[in-house]
Amino acid sequence: MTAPAASVVRQAPFGEALVALGAQRPDVVVLSADLAKYTDVAPFAEAFPERFFQVGMAEANMMGVAGGLAKVGLLPFAVTYGVFATRRAYDQIAMALATGPSRGVVVAFLPGITTPFRATHQAIDDLALMRALPGMVVIDPADATELAAAVPAAAAWDGPVYVRGLRGAVAQVFDPDGFELVIGRAREVRSGGDAGIVATGLATQWALEAATVLADRGVDAAVLHVPTLKPVDGDAIAEFCSRFETVTTVENHSTIGGVASVVAESLAARGVGTRVVALGVPDRWAPAGSLDFIRGLLGLDAEGIARTVAG
Repeated sequence: MTAPAASVVRQAPFGEALVALGAQRPDVVVLSADLAKYTDVAPFAEAFPERFFQVGMAEANMMGVAGGLAKVGLLPFAVTYGVFATRRAYDQIAMALATGPSRGVVVAFLPGITTPFRATHQAIDDLALMRALPGMVVIDPADATELAAAVPAAAAWDGPVYVRGLRGAVAQVFDPDGFELVIGRAREVRSGGDAGIVATGLATQWALEAATVLADRGVDAAVLHVPTLKPVDGDAIAEFCSRFETVTTVENHSTIGGVASVVAESLAARGVGTRVVALGVPDRWAPAGSLDFIRGLLGLDAEGIARTVAG
């Protein structure tokens, strides 16, 4: 299949999906660390004020509270920025939510280089951190459709879940009609026989942009989208990569511990000898600036990705 261009934009798909879930499930509660306006949970607070908890700028405490709520039978969604959810509150997530038996969903906004700020707000290591927690599901949605679908999927999962969020106006790449996010399943979103790209999250949009550039130059590139980095669809990754001598991974994250590592691990475990070229944030902090500016500097714009894929 070939995914359509992102010509449609949806406003606050996460907030919309969260309100819909709250209407269906009275056990859903939402916690915010003083960022309700900036993480699209204000509509839930307005619709269900008795189920919304504003804990202030105390992310570690928020995860502890979420763990307590989970252990009395509620389903907490703890929502903040990615750096605060992981670096600042990692121990509390591990102890309160991941040691179980417990259920809870951590939703982390400003993933990767989507922030205009420097290291203080760059969640470029969160996927690696959360993948390392035993039993933690890790989801990196590609667009508005997948982010909205991640909400009920995470709520239905029997265990802790980490979801990267995209706020405000979010591009819609996938048709929402009948769409379902299946945890642990990768999808080939563009077919092609000349080159292979494996991507996750927002970087799948970048990969599709690069595939369009490559097509204009006579290179037919296939794109495999990996929305869940744990559990991972290792068989699908191996099958896809086995069709190419080299695959390029693209991610809005450090090239250490994210989708590049997932692909390498999947291939090694199955004895597939495809070479992996990793694109993402190298082993340094990215500069501050707009997303387009940073993408250009790191070779993550469509032209940069296409140039790497073409070799």
